Amino acid sequence: MSVVDEVEAKKNITLKQLQYLLDGNEAAYLKERALAVRREHYGNEVFIRGLIEFTNYCRNNCYYCGIRRDNQNVDRYRLSEGEIMECCTEGYRLGFRTFVLQGGEDGFFTDEKICHIVSSIKGSFPDCAVTLSIGEKTRESYKAFFEAGADRYLLRHETANDAHYQRLHPSELSLANRKGCLNNLKDIGYQVGAGFMVGSPGQTTQTLCDDLQFLRELNPHMVGIGPFIPQHDTPFAAEKTGTVDMTVTLLAVIRLLLPRVLLPATTALGTIDPVGREKGLMAGANVVMPNLSPKRVREKYALYDKKICTGEEAAECIECLKRRVNKIGCSVVCDRGDYR
Repeated sequence: MSVVDEVEAKKNITLKQLQYLLDGNEAAYLKERALAVRREHYGNEVFIRGLIEFTNYCRNNCYYCGIRRDNQNVDRYRLSEGEIMECCTEGYRLGFRTFVLQGGEDGFFTDEKICHIVSSIKGSFPDCAVTLSIGEKTRESYKAFFEAGADRYLLRHETANDAHYQRLHPSELSLANRKGCLNNLKDIGYQVGAGFMVGSPGQTTQTLCDDLQFLRELNPHMVGIGPFIPQHDTPFAAEKTGTVDMTVTLLAVIRLLLPRVLLPATTALGTIDPVGREKGLMAGANVVMPNLSPKRVREKYALYDKKICTGEEAAECIECLKRRVNKIGCSVVCDRGDYR
């Protein structure tokens, strides 16, 4: 039995098998099986999520992130509730039925404000899903957002290895707390997303294996992975960028381990390769997240360098994506795109 067949059958992977696949062995067959598994559960449908990056203020100082607290060169902004609602109105017109509110951990947006924004979106667009991606909060906060109408929550775990977590984050942040947040979210009833950067400083095959085992244990509804891309104003400015091949291999492996998972082909993948997102979709991914943020703020949400699509209107971006997705035999569908 090939390694790919064994991983697919057992929905598990050993360190040795992971290294074998990361070395490029059975690469074509791995992608072929990942694609077949995705088709089994989701056909050729690709779900779109409208990303609204509503604040680039953040209290944290993660070493890899361009909007980290100590970066004095960031042009900070916050969208008003009215501006967020305008993004949703335009997104709805374009066919989006999921809105992702993403931002730094910004104390200005109190629980009360977030709840009001979420309930306003749900009140105006009851057939849409609302996803939050606003970092580590208390269980009580998560519960309040859920009761206000939030359906999903994205919180990348970044790495499931303690030593590696400490390499990427200052001492006030802990892997134990991050995992606790993810468990709370799942327990409350959210559709939960975890994930990690591929090729981040200090990452090894062992830390990646830890990530995959953690994902199997958590069994999230979504997994967001993309290549690490350095940002010039961070301590990791001189570190190497993650690779397309490694990211695509890991997307395919995750599809075999978690057959029903919602798996984005990320903007970061499209940033390091002009057809990176297509490569991700052809390796089992089934979600893309075009940007609905106002054009004037897009360049300011610079988590990493050279981010694509910062100058396009949302309508241009979605039409372009639809054409590209069609070209590889998939089709963008306008519904909530829930986990099946």
